[in-house]
Amino acid sequence: MATDEPMMAGVAGRYAGALFELASAQNATAAVEADLVKFEQMLIESADLTSLVRSPVISADDQAKALGAILAKTGANPLTLNFFNVLARNRRLFAAPEMIRSFRLLAAKARGEVTAEVSSAVALTEAQVTELKQTLKASVGKDVTLDAKVDPSLLGGLIVKIGSRMIDSSLKTKLSSLKMVLQGSP
Repeated sequence: MATDEPMMAGVAGRYAGALFELASAQNATAAVEADLVKFEQMLIESADLTSLVRSPVISADDQAKALGAILAKTGANPLTLNFFNVLARNRRLFAAPEMIRSFRLLAAKARGEVTAEVSSAVALTEAQVTELKQTLKASVGKDVTLDAKVDPSLLGGLIVKIGSRMIDSSLKTKLSSLKMVLQGSP
């Protein structure tokens, strides 16, 4: 799968691209994406799983067995199980989070969606999420999936990134700008 997108050019992109092609061919894209989202959440929540994935000391066989058992308990698609087995055997588990991100981008693109990374000082309500999605859809002309994160250092407002475009309406940035203006004036 040759591509001009920088996200797909590295090792993570190649693995994600191969998985996406296989999942598409087997009509399992949604199932595999759901498995990857679950695994990504498990990585966030479990320091032990993160250690297992990142450890160069644990053998590839032990990593493959452990991940196989974990994923089997979640009811993962056989394609997902095989994918993580290949990652473990090729000693590429460390790149799994980037592969998951790349796969999700490919799946969203295939659905005609774009993903917006949204950082806010507090968690957004459902009404705010809906309004933001509608506003962004009107702006970019495609359905928008939000990847929302909470960053209390923003103090208020939002930072929205879609591709190479960024909209920063955070209070932190506005205060920094005001500070610079005030420092520059006599």
